[in-house]
Amino acid sequence: MSYEWLALLAAALWACTSLISVTPSRVMGAFAYSRWRMGLVSLMLLSAALYNNQWQMISLSQAGLFALSGFIGVFVGDTALFACMNRLGPRRASLLFACHAAFSAFLGVWLFNEDLLGWPLLGAACLFLGVILAVSFGHRSEQHSWEKISGSVSIAVALGLTAALCQSLGTVMLKPLMSAPEYSAIDPVAGSALRMLSAFSAHFLLWLSGYKLARTLKPINSKLFVMVAANGFLAMAVGMTLMLFALRYGDVSVVALLSSTSPVLVLPLLWIVTKQAPTRSAWASASLCILGSALLIFG
Repeated sequence: MSYEWLALLAAALWACTSLISVTPSRVMGAFAYSRWRMGLVSLMLLSAALYNNQWQMISLSQAGLFALSGFIGVFVGDTALFACMNRLGPRRASLLFACHAAFSAFLGVWLFNEDLLGWPLLGAACLFLGVILAVSFGHRSEQHSWEKISGSVSIAVALGLTAALCQSLGTVMLKPLMSAPEYSAIDPVAGSALRMLSAFSAHFLLWLSGYKLARTLKPINSKLFVMVAANGFLAMAVGMTLMLFALRYGDVSVVALLSSTSPVLVLPLLWIVTKQAPTRSAWASASLCILGSALLIFG
């Protein structure tokens, strides 16, 4: 499977898991939900990495870079995203988070001299425009609880953009590790495990410090545990590992743009849950994203 399809598959997983995140994140709180999620994912990935026995392929300096990427992209980025989602709902939070594609494309061209010209450039423009239209005009009304705005909009926007920037930085800093021939032996599963362990360690230390926001709003129960575990497995254990494989073979800009299609993919899922059909502009945006993806993959 080519790296473009890996990035699209990761986007599809994130679209599904974004809806699973809404209830546990609001019930437990963004920090507590992220802490439980990252702890469970760390166990999953560590078990898989130990089974593969690929730790010896990662040097101490490389492990440090994976850990830093996890702190920025997962600890800060994911927590900010869930805090934003609690205030704006999954659709608007997706709009802000989709900006990571623009940040990553810019950093990819600037830092790695990646080409984004001709048909791929047109595809990128169609894709990003489609994402913006999908989450900006995705519903006819705001009757469902997921569409209600809670708290300060400016704070929510700042949280969403912070999440996007951190996701971009966390991804871009791993590009040299995952694509250089001398690092071809690095196992993406082991790399993902280091990222998750770093993020969970930061969350755990924050909880031990007694920081007020790190407290659990309501204790976890069996239903919430299943939702957190399922979300973590699909979004982080599988989705982020697919992203690392995609980064090994593809440009940062293209991988980021393709993975940003999750707001479009989430529209039919929101239709099922909220019983509100997306507007014509939402279907038009989906068409733009399909066209953009095709130009990026085949252009």
